[in-house]
Amino acid sequence: MTNFLHKGDLPADALTGAAAVAIDSETLGLRLGRDPLCVVQLSDGQGDAHVVQLDRSTYDAPNLKRLLTDPAVTKIFHFGRFDIAMFYLHLGVITAPVYCTKIASKLARTYTDRHGLKDLTKELTGVDLSKAQQSSDWGAASLSDDQVAYAASDVLHLHVLRARLDAMLAREGRAGLATACFDFLPHRAVLDVAGWEDVDIFAHA
Repeated sequence: MTNFLHKGDLPADALTGAAAVAIDSETLGLRLGRDPLCVVQLSDGQGDAHVVQLDRSTYDAPNLKRLLTDPAVTKIFHFGRFDIAMFYLHLGVITAPVYCTKIASKLARTYTDRHGLKDLTKELTGVDLSKAQQSSDWGAASLSDDQVAYAASDVLHLHVLRARLDAMLAREGRAGLATACFDFLPHRAVLDVAGWEDVDIFAHA
């Protein structure tokens, strides 16, 4: 397993030919419009991870943007709603098609309220993820080895989680419902950026 750190953009020859790519991001906080997008990490599920430290002065990352919008590549997230909104806000692209392991978990694992990545990964793969670097300074000029390793860990297991959640969704007859939710997710992210992040537009009130 190798973690590759890239400055500014994903190399043009990285992740070529992958039908699905796991993606996560790191920001300076969780507030849209206030906290900048700093890092995007990706994996094709073969054991390696690519960590892209973005140039926040331009967000000029054409190779990354091309992958995010490639209709032939499914982008796998955990709580993709936030990442997709950040990509739309800072990179100017709508990420699709997508799969979200958090949505899949909530539809398939109704026996628990523990749908965070750490709990989900522990149950379905036996891997205990460390979250020690979760709140570190992702806007620093240079990332530490621990930060790169942490960023990589958040995408290295998403392909396996997707496969195991898909089996559970199929077993419970909810695969079609999950797909419909994934299809809507980019639109939900755009609504967040537009100001409806705290409003349930489907509610009666």
